[in-house]
Order: sequence, then structure tokens, then C-alpha cells
Amino acid sequence: MQTFGNLFIVATPIGNIEDITFRAIKTLENVDFIACEDTRITSRLLNHYSITTPLFVMSARIEQNKIATVLDRIKSGENCALVSDAGTPCISDPGIRLVNAALKEDIKVTSIPGANAAIAALSIAGLPTDSFLFEGFLPQKKGRQKKLKELCEIDKTIVLYESVYRIKKLLEELNEYMPERIVSVQREITKMFEENRTGTPSELLENLDEKKLKGEFVIVISPQSWEAV
Repeated sequence: MQTFGNLFIVATPIGNIEDITFRAIKTLENVDFIACEDTRITSRLLNHYSITTPLFVMSARIEQNKIATVLDRIKSGENCALVSDAGTPCISDPGIRLVNAALKEDIKVTSIPGANAAIAALSIAGLPTDSFLFEGFLPQKKGRQKKLKELCEIDKTIVLYESVYRIKKLLEELNEYMPERIVSVQREITKMFEENRTGTPSELLENLDEKKLKGEFVIVISPQSWEAV
């Protein structure tokens, strides 16, 4: 009887390299290979913890072409850990196709939980978390305005990701579509220059210093009906 290996979905730090669990380190040490987005980024993490497990590149661009290779190795008995460049794989990151394919092949998929930018942002936003909508990155062009109009009608906390190149544009759009909502704009979460600013879109725009903008942003938007205490 053939014994398959396992696929482990391993969360890695979103900024501070110490934000990783003992279980994640042990898993990365013990698997046969690690599927990652960028070997340069993952190697920095592995080197910090003296982990020598071989890497296998599986970025979003080539994920579909690499799935069969990874599955064949797992079905031959090897254990694989899937990591993204930061945070939890498959959450606005590559990997979901691999997980889906593995499940169809009756391969055991195990979560090794840890850091996630959306959950980290929600925990310090001071906004309702009993019900929230995670939208990740909005469409850059086509469908962006339609999506914003749809979000206007949703009366729950909304979590978005945005890049430094479009954060001002997003705040301007929120000021147009949701001017009364309270917004928490968080950048560089867990890093040295972590920052969390809260206010209406217009207030945030007034205090936006474009010269100091850097890194990735998480935006948490209050429900329409919510009022601050």
C-alpha cells in the first residue's frame, strides 16, 4: 500500500522575523522540501533559524505549472511545506490551487497557523470584529469602482490590502464613497516603523505624508451603522 506524504500550510512572519511559532520552525526543519514564492525571501527566514531544507519555487505566475510536480513528490512519500513571502499562504497569496489539487488526490493538508496581516490589523483597529468582510486587494482598474459601490452597501467591518502606490487613491475613493466611515490605516505591521492612523477618509488624507509612505498597508473600515464610543 502506497503511503502519501503530507502538505503543510505554514504561516511565516509578516514583518518581525520572530513572529513565527515553534511548530512552524519544527515543520520547516522536518519536511523534505519547502514550496515558496521567492527563494531569496524565504532563504532569509531559513538562514535566521539555521534551517537547511531544500526550496522549490512556486510563485503565483508559475503555480499552475508546478502543481503536478509537487503532488508527484508528495505521493511518492515526501512531505512538503508551503509558505508565502509573508503571513499565511493562500490568503491573498499563491497556494490555493495546490491545496485544492492535493485534497482531490486525498493528500492530507495540515495548517500550521501563525501571523496574518488582516487579523493582526483587526485586533488593533478598535472597530467591530464580530462580523467582517475581507476583500484583499481591490481590482486595480477594471471593476474597481463597481466593487467600491458594492462595499458601500455592506454594513460590516471591511478589511482591504493596498500598496504604497495606490493608498492615496484609495483614501480619495473612500472619501467619495464612504466619507462618514471610520477608517484605520495600518502600515508596516510588526516592523520597526509600524504605524496605525484612524479617522474619516478626509482626516486621513489631510495628514497623509506622501514622502514617508512605504511598505504594504492594511485598511480596516468601520460598519456604516457603527459609532465610536
